[in-house]
Amino acid sequence: KEAGFPVLLLINGVDGGGKGETVNVLHTWMDARFLQTRAFDAPSEDEKERPDFWRYWMALPPRGRIGIFFGSWYTDPIVHRAHRIIKQAEMDSALVRINTFEKELVDDGALIVKLWFHLSRKAQKERLESLASHRATRWRVTPLDWKNFKLYQRFRRVSERVLRETRT
Repeated sequence: KEAGFPVLLLINGVDGGGKGETVNVLHTWMDARFLQTRAFDAPSEDEKERPDFWRYWMALPPRGRIGIFFGSWYTDPIVHRAHRIIKQAEMDSALVRINTFEKELVDDGALIVKLWFHLSRKAQKERLESLASHRATRWRVTPLDWKNFKLYQRFRRVSERVLRETRT
């Protein structure tokens, strides 16, 4: 709080990579009075009617606070490109917009910390199978997780490019 600038922790990565557990651990380690956690899923109908980064802008923490973003502006471009919903040119445009958005945040004093959770294909499969086999955690594994797993190499290539080309 005393630093006087907002901090954004962006939590992204592969399905089953431990993102949710990490958010839970951060909540036990940090002073909850200064944390704001937002989980971003697919945009709502209202959000689709607004500029691309509107929902993230509206969730930004004020100066002196920490915003934990579980999912972020990286998610849609990565998923859409891996599933070939968007073409390469649209991905290029998305990366330019991401860099512009992040530069604006940093120029205004925000500190952006990006955490990317990666697993090998084998480890991801084992993790998803383990989660799916236990009654208490099987709800966490969806058909989409398995669909994404089948596209592991494509997700890896797209994600590596995004990480390489968005170095704020």
